[in-house]
Amino acid sequence: MRVLVTGGAGYIGSVVAEELVRDGHEVTVYDSLYKGHRGAVVEGAEFVEGDLADGELLRATLRERSTEAVIHLAADSLVGESVENPAKYYRNNVTAGLALLDAMRDTSARRLVFSSTAAVYGEPEKQPVEESDPTRPTNPYGETKLAFERALQWYEQAYAIRHASLRYFNAAGATRACGEDHDPETHLIPVVLQAAAGRRAHVEVYGTDYPTRDGTCVRDYIHVVDLARAHVLALSILGERSAIYNLGCGGDGYTVNEVVETAREVTGRDIQVQTGARRAGDPAVLVASSEKIRRELGWSPRLQDLRAIISSAWEWMQEHPEGYRD
Repeated sequence: MRVLVTGGAGYIGSVVAEELVRDGHEVTVYDSLYKGHRGAVVEGAEFVEGDLADGELLRATLRERSTEAVIHLAADSLVGESVENPAKYYRNNVTAGLALLDAMRDTSARRLVFSSTAAVYGEPEKQPVEESDPTRPTNPYGETKLAFERALQWYEQAYAIRHASLRYFNAAGATRACGEDHDPETHLIPVVLQAAAGRRAHVEVYGTDYPTRDGTCVRDYIHVVDLARAHVLALSILGERSAIYNLGCGGDGYTVNEVVETAREVTGRDIQVQTGARRAGDPAVLVASSEKIRRELGWSPRLQDLRAIISSAWEWMQEHPEGYRD
């Protein structure tokens, strides 16, 4: 299949492109390099540097390659920033997303896999979270992702663009070629590994008095390769129907303290921790049920163990101490 990957020079997008190429798809990476890295564009994929707001370039790219499907990962994704600057998130996550849908409407591309988020659920009333649970975002990031999901339903009805929305929690880990390189880094596992590597003094733990097994928050982590495989699998259903799927590790998730301790074991390094107050809006537990995608698409995570996730991220960081800039 001829597939366009928006945000394909980013962390998750590069691994999605890697999996698509491995499966024999014709892949075009479309990325502005605003946050992505030219060095993250995988071998075997064509690269187009462009912004989603550039509708003319988008249409030309889709037409010239007779694109059949789009995997849409380009977005802003920092919760705190979204609260401080919601205009940016509506512009980049909704307005730019609609420009992509309009370009698809005007060309032959009629299948879209959307990188959504568990933030659409807000603070869930039960765990694990299921796709049928209420969507009540508590920040503009989650709200803009949900707004785009809703637009997808109407575009399908009017223009026959089928879609799969994948709602996931915390992607982590790396492949040999592709890893996590953000500036600033806000995700727990790379932050912990930066502390292990001596690139930061300590890890900040926000809250140690939650009603969990060790007092720290419980979160769901999924290896980026397993996440990428789900995106590729989701393409297969779009000839028949649209769908929404949660993606997570299943089980009980992992506490912040468990992540830190596992990283100590993997790296053999002392990792200093500084505890602070709870952050407003941080639920004690966030864990997804992935039963639906397992049942319907046969998806099964192969790298679910936390040690495997952290080990792969650490190996990539050791080989790329300056990220994609080395």
